[in-house]
Amino acid sequence: MQAIILAAGMGKRLKDLTKNNTKCMVPVNGVPLIDRLLQQLAQLDLKRVVLVVGYEAQKLIAHIGNRYTDRLKIEYVHNPIYDKTNNIYSLALASDKMQEDDTLLIESDLIVEDTLFRLIMNDSYPNLALVAKYQTWMDGTMVRIDDGHNIINFVPKKAFKYADTDTYYKTVNIYKFSQEFSKNKYIPFLKAYCAALGNNEYYEQVLRVITFLDKSDLKALPISDEKWYEIDDKQDLDIAEAIFAQEDDLLRKYYGRFGGYWRFPKMLDFCYLVNPYFRSSKIIDEMQANFRTLVADYPSGMKVNSLLASKCWGIKEDYIIPGNGAAELIKALMELLPGSLGVTRPTFEEYPNRRAQDTLVTFVPDNADFRYSAQDLIRFFERHPADNILLINPDNPSGNFIPIKDLLSLANWCESRSIRLIVDESFVDFSENWQDNTLLRDDILETYSHLVVMKSISKSYGIPGLRLGILCSADKALIDEIKKRISIWNINSFAEFFMQIFNKYEKDYQQACDKFLVERKHFEDQLRQIKFLRVIPSQANYFLVEILPPYTPKGIALTMLRDYSILMKDCSNKGGFNGKAYMRIAVRDREDNEKLIAALQNLQ
Repeated sequence: MQAIILAAGMGKRLKDLTKNNTKCMVPVNGVPLIDRLLQQLAQLDLKRVVLVVGYEAQKLIAHIGNRYTDRLKIEYVHNPIYDKTNNIYSLALASDKMQEDDTLLIESDLIVEDTLFRLIMNDSYPNLALVAKYQTWMDGTMVRIDDGHNIINFVPKKAFKYADTDTYYKTVNIYKFSQEFSKNKYIPFLKAYCAALGNNEYYEQVLRVITFLDKSDLKALPISDEKWYEIDDKQDLDIAEAIFAQEDDLLRKYYGRFGGYWRFPKMLDFCYLVNPYFRSSKIIDEMQANFRTLVADYPSGMKVNSLLASKCWGIKEDYIIPGNGAAELIKALMELLPGSLGVTRPTFEEYPNRRAQDTLVTFVPDNADFRYSAQDLIRFFERHPADNILLINPDNPSGNFIPIKDLLSLANWCESRSIRLIVDESFVDFSENWQDNTLLRDDILETYSHLVVMKSISKSYGIPGLRLGILCSADKALIDEIKKRISIWNINSFAEFFMQIFNKYEKDYQQACDKFLVERKHFEDQLRQIKFLRVIPSQANYFLVEILPPYTPKGIALTMLRDYSILMKDCSNKGGFNGKAYMRIAVRDREDNEKLIAALQNLQ
């Protein structure tokens, strides 16, 4: 068995990273792709490795040098017209060598687990293509396979149809060809194809022709959870560095993304906090049906979107501002408010992070469950005055909840002292009797002119991709000032359309919230069966749990991500915990929650 590596291309989509280097010399977490690949091949029983080089060939050859002499016999084939040809020509240049032995054909822009090479080499079938079930990040050649894993068609880019993606597999670009297949079929067809259609084609096209003529020659070997990635541009490189990060850097790579986890389709995200049930409403179907219109048209300005927000949440138009997510409104509010800000920690750090640290007055509950009441806040801020007081209710990450009667007593106390009270009720719709717990009522806002209510629609309604939040207050001067600080087109057309049609689906939302309450109780009961978790009661869509020795939050988070593709939130470094062992676990739907429970049970 030999390996042929195609490494002649210019890698233009990597821009400056390949300005003076080949694509396969680009490092992933500090290790060049070609070094990782050659180290993997050195573990196999190969007679030789043939590299087809072209762009910056001498740099690549010099980089490899003699480092692998004792483990690999490396030969080079030069493609002098790499800038005018595609990989079919590079492979044709190595066609004589390909006919001399069974061959692993590998593209050099891949990063894969070691196990994939063993998987394809140990399979008894002589002619194989590694394939993976189609996922949204994949690009390039697709195949269709039958129940016997025969490849029945290669699907080039121009024939790709999104309607057919359920039937597609992506080629991993690692193939195994027998010497007989190469000599009697593939190479003759390759040469004929080049003669007829030229050298600016792809070698998969030849395989496509062969499958039309004889579907039994080439089989697919589907992979499952094995890691791999194809690196064509900087985004691919960024994702690959997260997937293949070393253990001591793995969590940082994922936490630092702050979302965008659709790029990791097999991963379950138990960090970010959204309603798991409203997304099944037909409101999403209606938005999808209008996608092309919405993406092509400008959204309305602030005046119209304020009117729509007023309609959706029953607040006077002069009292409400829709934002590009609550984060935009938090930033504007925190930068505007004068004086000091009272915060309760641990908390959602987006608010205090927007303030000078010397303006913060911090209350930390003196108990292991981080419970506190409205009276606790009043007593603390009587002794430690603040010009503004922030309350997340239910609190994040503790899940602590202050009932509306007590909340209004706090609002009354603040009003009597001209203290600005900011209540973020992004999670209030997950509380028991949730419809009675909101402060989003004109009469409440008018009674307490110093009250500001923030709500992340992304979290409550499970639509974080739309980036939608609202800020409400009867203080018109404050509302007007914040509107001046925000772009007139701060809301995109999809978020605007959501507000336009939401009222038709309010009953769906109510049912989703009620369904959530049932699931949270079930999930809590299951979490309490995990011996190393101490579960703290919550009125939100997450639980704060204490991790009991000998387990640690970081250790659990790392194991769950590495072994189960489950992302969990280690709270150890969050302000207010003082390094104590806590994690926050989001509540997802029943299927996902049971996967997490099963994984946690395996750790016991």
